[in-house]
Amino acid sequence: MADIEPYESALDAIPGAHPYPRTSRYHDAEIGVHRLPDGTEVRYTKRRLLPPLDEQQTQGHTVAAGDRPDLLAQHCFGDPGQWWRIADANPVLDPAELTDEAGRVIGIPTPGGFPRGDRRV
Repeated sequence: MADIEPYESALDAIPGAHPYPRTSRYHDAEIGVHRLPDGTEVRYTKRRLLPPLDEQQTQGHTVAAGDRPDLLAQHCFGDPGQWWRIADANPVLDPAELTDEAGRVIGIPTPGGFPRGDRRV
């Protein structure tokens, strides 16, 4: 597993540095501000759009009995919290659909397809 630059972890620990850690699916999402009638500002994360599936670089993986998105992410990226990268690379609404049927072939993002947060084992 590749080492994370020491300053990246330090920046993630600073409150207000950015709203989401670097490994979050929302790290690059735009933050919007809604003003209530009384002037109060409410911050929110704007919609996160996925790249078109045909532009993503993936490698095929045949689902085996016992596979789960988090276990695949641990094996492929060294971080079970990166399951969302696999979900983003496949046209499913529920991540559990990815591995609910043994023998199904799903796409696993390759480093060129999803450069940020890529930590290979």
